[in-house]
Amino acid sequence: MFVNLLGGIGLFLLGMLLLTEGLKAFAGDSLRRALLRFTRRPVSAFASGAAVTALVQSSSATTLATIGFVSAGLLTFGQAVGVLYGASLGTTSTGWLVSTLGLKFSISKLALPLVGVGAVLRLFKRGRWSELGLALAGFGLIFIGIDTLQAGMETLADRIDPGSLAGHSFWGHALLMLIGTAMTVVMQSSSAAVATTMAALHTGAIDFDQACSLVIGQAVGTTSTAVIAAIGATTAARRVALAHVLFNLGTALVALLLLPFFTRMIRWLQEHAGLDPGAVSLAAFHTSFILLGVLVFLPLTGRFTRLIERLVPVRDSGATAVLDDSLLAVPTVALEAVRRAARRIALELAEAVRRHLAGEPAAMPLSARKAVAREQIARCEEFLARIPPPGAGDARAATLRIAILHGLDHLTRWCQSLGDAPPPPKDGDESGLLEAANLAQRALQLIAAAFEERAAEADVRKVAEASASLAKLRREHRPMLLTETASATTAPARALAVLDAIRWLDAAAYHGARLAVYLGPDEALPTPGTRGRT
Repeated sequence: MFVNLLGGIGLFLLGMLLLTEGLKAFAGDSLRRALLRFTRRPVSAFASGAAVTALVQSSSATTLATIGFVSAGLLTFGQAVGVLYGASLGTTSTGWLVSTLGLKFSISKLALPLVGVGAVLRLFKRGRWSELGLALAGFGLIFIGIDTLQAGMETLADRIDPGSLAGHSFWGHALLMLIGTAMTVVMQSSSAAVATTMAALHTGAIDFDQACSLVIGQAVGTTSTAVIAAIGATTAARRVALAHVLFNLGTALVALLLLPFFTRMIRWLQEHAGLDPGAVSLAAFHTSFILLGVLVFLPLTGRFTRLIERLVPVRDSGATAVLDDSLLAVPTVALEAVRRAARRIALELAEAVRRHLAGEPAAMPLSARKAVAREQIARCEEFLARIPPPGAGDARAATLRIAILHGLDHLTRWCQSLGDAPPPPKDGDESGLLEAANLAQRALQLIAAAFEERAAEADVRKVAEASASLAKLRREHRPMLLTETASATTAPARALAVLDAIRWLDAAAYHGARLAVYLGPDEALPTPGTRGRT
């Protein structure tokens, strides 16, 4: 009995793992793009969270990805909350899958060929076909696990009287809710916990009211993944985790208080709408109470996020604060985090240099800014080295990784040159020097536009054009200044100082232009092997 139960749970968990990993790899970067693209408003964020979770069959995967996106600065906290609502609803799709196919029909004979076909595709194919094979094998193992679990539960049902168990009073339901939470925490999968509960209900080991209480607790238990991921993480990650916990706790409390209403509604649907009793009704209950929680929380998203922000205040605001170790589990998100950190370093350097050239007061002198930037660049390099290499088919990640390396190299060289910065030009200085300083300031100001969320290749070109204009001025002004020196119009020492200043300004603008290319929008990323002006 217990051997079958343990084996069934293990097969189900293994199947869910293979299915989730296979579908994520098969979909590739499209899931990341979908989450980032369709999260502008709370409703669309909710819909995208539900769709992605139903597709990959894992609310934990969606939650961890959302924490990563927020930590990396790709999603705002408000957008992430909408995705979490959707992930909670999307995970109920597993219950429908188990109740309508796994328990209602005996498809274990079909599941075995699925495992075989999946294994063949995984072993003998490459790329997306191989990942599809992994998903097929996982899909088959899920139903083999359900079949084994059902056999174990049938034996258990002969030995247990549901009436002897808790669950027919408020405190009895609360106790079962705690047991359901513990099941999810131990299994680290709410889907496996729900499948186990459905199998127990299907075989008569527990009754419907008891199953409902267990499922409520299992919805709370799924937050354990987010809590673990948020330990020692960034402020954004801890906010997302707390929002996830409070939403699920609030929804569970509402469901527990309204449990008699829900059970009467389900029984009415069984009698008058033909709803199948047993596991299908439990799946309907699971979806109903999560949907009720969403309807309660979604209109209050603004107030809810402000409450979380007060409970978890900002404690880290440096450029490298987004580099959280929890992101390493999702390499594409970790790369985005490094790019954003490098962008912020570049913007801080650009603003410091611009203020220096304009003679404006700055938060710290260039020498201090140089020291801070060097530490931040070193942190980016260390974090980048720990990101797992991209898979063979992930060309975007490979290109982005190379681009970030180029960007960090330009940041390092630019940072090293800060000690040689010329003094701010004055009104009486040579026209060429004044024009060069203006062009450099323009290039540095344009970098910010190239790093905006909706930046395009045209924004990157504007920085490059300002840099090219300054390079042209440097080439044209040099012989003219040397001629003036030869005719004793300009003192040699002054001529050399002006030439050095223009060269420094040209180099600053050039580094800014290359940073806009390497750290700017994806469409502007150069293909590996291309080079800029040296």
